[in-house]
Amino acid sequence: MSDFRLRVFQSVAKNLSFTKASHELYISQPAISKHIQELEACYQTRLFDRQGSKISLTEAGKLLLEHSERILDAYKQLEYEMHLLNGEYTGELRLGASTTISQYVLPLFLGNFVRKFPRVNLSVMSGNSRTIEAALQENRIDLGLVEGVFRLPNLKYTTFLKDEIVAVISTQSKLIVPDEITPQQLIELPLVMRERGSGTLDVIERALLAHRIKLSSLRVLMYLGSTESIKLFLEYTDCIGLVSVRSVTKELAAGVLRIVDIKDMAMNRDFCFVQQQGQEGALPHLFAQFAISHSKKL
Repeated sequence: MSDFRLRVFQSVAKNLSFTKASHELYISQPAISKHIQELEACYQTRLFDRQGSKISLTEAGKLLLEHSERILDAYKQLEYEMHLLNGEYTGELRLGASTTISQYVLPLFLGNFVRKFPRVNLSVMSGNSRTIEAALQENRIDLGLVEGVFRLPNLKYTTFLKDEIVAVISTQSKLIVPDEITPQQLIELPLVMRERGSGTLDVIERALLAHRIKLSSLRVLMYLGSTESIKLFLEYTDCIGLVSVRSVTKELAAGVLRIVDIKDMAMNRDFCFVQQQGQEGALPHLFAQFAISHSKKL
């Protein structure tokens, strides 16, 4: 029901690219240009400054972007509440989940959610926690699921699950490591860890600082962008990986990996929903409540 031209404008304004908006909305670039021209004719003002291949928002464009975001959010709320009168949940819900959550937690929720609410058009993007928070602030997603310990003041965080980072090593490794080590012994061992910006690394760094150990003092062989990459790396390299305990349950049960306890070094964290302050939409709330109820079974 909403004016599609506003969605087109919002996509161009966020991406500052007609080409990227075309890919995002699955319509041709000439169609994108036509919708923008119609809006500019309607308001009798330019919405974008064009300098060669680059574009930027004019003051009028900035004003329209501010209002279009509120208008499109209001349309989403209207669509949700109208269908709710008939006992239906419908609309578009854009989720963003940090890598560990998207791989090892979110799939457990998604199957049940889609079965129960088949008319909700659900999409999911994945990235590290900083990427998801940025996407939320740029209005590219409606609800984020992130890990880690750092909190941005303009975002609202709600815990839905507890997690722990553990040190693991291949049971076939030639590296001789006892079942328990001290934080100081960790400094001497070769390690593989998640990349900068990941919630996993945030937790590890905070736990190290509690023992006055800097991340830079560790023997890190490799920083990798996913936990799956770390697990594969451990198969072929004699080192220790630091990962979510939820990501290695199968490997531990199969005897492929074993946990190495680090004495007095707790690496606990929360998995959280994250939203912009004061912008709790109906469908994000529905999904959050659904996930919280199902997380009790995990």
